[in-house]
Amino acid sequence: MKVLIIGSGGREHAIAKKVSMSPKVSKLYCAPGNAGIAECAECISIAVTDHFGLADFATKEGINLTIVGPDDPLVGGIVDVFKERGLRVFGPRRNAAIIEGSKSFSKDLMKKYHIPSAFSETFDHSSDAISYLKTSKFPIVLKADGLALGKGVLICNSFEDAANGVKLIMEDKQFGTAGDLLVIEEFMTGREVSVLAFCDGTHIVPMTSAQDHKRALDGDQGLNTGGMGTFSPSPFYTKEIDEFCKINIYQPTMDAMRAEGRDFTGILFVGLMLTKDGPKVLEYNARFGDPETQVILPRMKNDIIDVFEACIDGSLDKIDLMFENNAAVCVILASEGYPEQYDKGFVIKGLDSFIGKEDYFVFHAGTKKLGKDIVTNGGRVLGITAKGNDLKEARRKAYEATSWVYYDNKYMRNDIGKAIEEA
Repeated sequence: MKVLIIGSGGREHAIAKKVSMSPKVSKLYCAPGNAGIAECAECISIAVTDHFGLADFATKEGINLTIVGPDDPLVGGIVDVFKERGLRVFGPRRNAAIIEGSKSFSKDLMKKYHIPSAFSETFDHSSDAISYLKTSKFPIVLKADGLALGKGVLICNSFEDAANGVKLIMEDKQFGTAGDLLVIEEFMTGREVSVLAFCDGTHIVPMTSAQDHKRALDGDQGLNTGGMGTFSPSPFYTKEIDEFCKINIYQPTMDAMRAEGRDFTGILFVGLMLTKDGPKVLEYNARFGDPETQVILPRMKNDIIDVFEACIDGSLDKIDLMFENNAAVCVILASEGYPEQYDKGFVIKGLDSFIGKEDYFVFHAGTKKLGKDIVTNGGRVLGITAKGNDLKEARRKAYEATSWVYYDNKYMRNDIGKAIEEA
């Protein structure tokens, strides 16, 4: 079968590598892809936001399955465009992807269907938000309602910080139209855990757990980023917590979306906070996480094509999802200055070091081919992933592998998974 993957990041590289392992796949395309994806797929120069151009390509080439990676095209309705053409596509329709596209929608959904989450209020005028903050307890969380590349969340420790945050989001439009609405949420404490799940509109099957490191600097300091590293599984996500979440969060979310006429097919990403009062939802995403995918899919035993097709066909309950009894750690190699200003175009050396090394992976994110060289082309450049018998071994191997790669302005956090190793 012919498969098309839409996207160009580390997440899409991890998906492409997993898809390329399926004996069912005879030809793999990726639009637009990157320098690493080009090693296992034919990259096509079509933007992820060109829904009709992508659908035209899928029709012309006889694509049997399209997999949508990023949030923008999903929230923008690319799945609807493909389905209207009679094309087979994996991902939620626009009216279901709103669970990520609008935080106010997801918060209202959780309130209505009694899904555990932090208390929140939504505002469409900055003056009303400021008035509310005058009576609030701190710290408090401000969230731009729409998509903001994973960066539209501010944790504010004082009224002054929060008032500045409201101005930044709603008046200065730092995150564009994503800040037209503002969600103000109580600050929760506990362990953060990410759980991604396959969904077929009725059934939901969670994958193994992961934990992300969002902040740019060691010690969880600095600005929020798209993610500086991750590990899987989380030792804090116990069988008891898994059972609680299946009963009180995962299936109720699927049922709620069905009740609202928004049947969800694709990947539901549930960001959890393990509080003293039990697990609560931090956020929903409507796609694979990045960089969580880079530690989850290398541990997955199933042929991922079988799982994608079961989701589309509504037969996910017949899939026995299996993961290796080990661990994986991913360390992001970024450009110095990310997530703010940074330079691009530096030659990346050492990528050949990964060839033939079992349990080591280099997933390309912000890279491109320039002549014979592969150069940096983004804030997050590479995801260096390693598997080990446990988290300690996987972490040691991942950091060992980061030393194999060099480029000017290379930057990484040095403490991905460190707290778990020392616990």
